[in-house]
Amino acid sequence: MVKKLLMGLSLITMMASTSDAQYVNLGVKAGLNFYKNVNSNDVKTDFRTGFNLGLLGHIHINDVWALQPEVYYSTQGFNANTTKVRTGYINIPILLQYMFANGFRIQAGPQLGIMTSAKLEAAGVTSDFNDNYKAMEAALSVGISYVHPPSSIGVDLRYNHGLTSINESDAVKVYNRGIQLGLFYLINHKS
Repeated sequence: MVKKLLMGLSLITMMASTSDAQYVNLGVKAGLNFYKNVNSNDVKTDFRTGFNLGLLGHIHINDVWALQPEVYYSTQGFNANTTKVRTGYINIPILLQYMFANGFRIQAGPQLGIMTSAKLEAAGVTSDFNDNYKAMEAALSVGISYVHPPSSIGVDLRYNHGLTSINESDAVKVYNRGIQLGLFYLINHKS
């Protein structure tokens, strides 16, 4: 699954770079995350609040379609009773966007997540949890955004749905699920 996602991301990137794009914007983004895990053994987890921070490219294909590749650091994980798991990921989504004339956009696309850290906190003791999770995951990202053309500032709301289990053990499937709310700024934005 991860190999297919990487191949798809590469194909989309090549198509965008060779297409007759009207223009390309670079930008920065930051926001809040609300993540939890969904387990195949029905163990309930609560959302963990975190943050995301990174870079984006906004590639206009034509007047209504755009590609938005991003690279950002994301703090994720979950809370469950007295246990907390904190994970860090480098997420790389490539979103296909439909842009409305009023600044609103709807977006969806694949996302590759590369785990950078995992910590388990239980009974006041924090321990390394990296060996329990896989190094990469594939996800689907869907959402909406709005950019205010005069200021080049925008807001973004999206849902990230993990498609591959992050658990190293095959006995229990564990999937990341998250909501992100963020702000972004497009440098030299053209409406």
